[in-house]
Amino acid sequence: MLNRVILIGRLTRDPELRYTPAGVAVTQFTLAVDRPFANSQTKEREADFINIVTWRQLAETCANYLRKGRLAAVEGRMQVRNYDNNEGRKVYVTEVIADNVRFLESSGSGNREEGTGTSPGNGGGARYGGSREQQDPFIDDGKPIDISDDDLPF
Repeated sequence: MLNRVILIGRLTRDPELRYTPAGVAVTQFTLAVDRPFANSQTKEREADFINIVTWRQLAETCANYLRKGRLAAVEGRMQVRNYDNNEGRKVYVTEVIADNVRFLESSGSGNREEGTGTSPGNGGGARYGGSREQQDPFIDDGKPIDISDDDLPF
């Protein structure tokens, strides 16, 4: 059995940070993920709005660095839970419990894919940034590259 979800989208609102009675941090936000096709009548792209939940250090990091409109990649598992509302009706909630969130833009970068990232696998707070020129190993594309045979994997 496999329950793995990978999403890339934009936050529809700032993350909401709360703490459980035991003091565990939990953050909730919604990710707008474009569908791969356009509406046949309006020719506009539609999106799905997916609830995301993060816990502990990742929750605090998301609350500190993510904001409405920012592009993020989320990896986790789908969870469906239910509860009885005030009217006695059963309400079902589907959400993604994230264990890895990548920040695909820095706070001042607009729509460029660069900036800060975090994941539990790299300590929960590793950030990388700088200009696109500093990050792009192919910035001199079109010019000869000096590669020795020892550098090739085959």
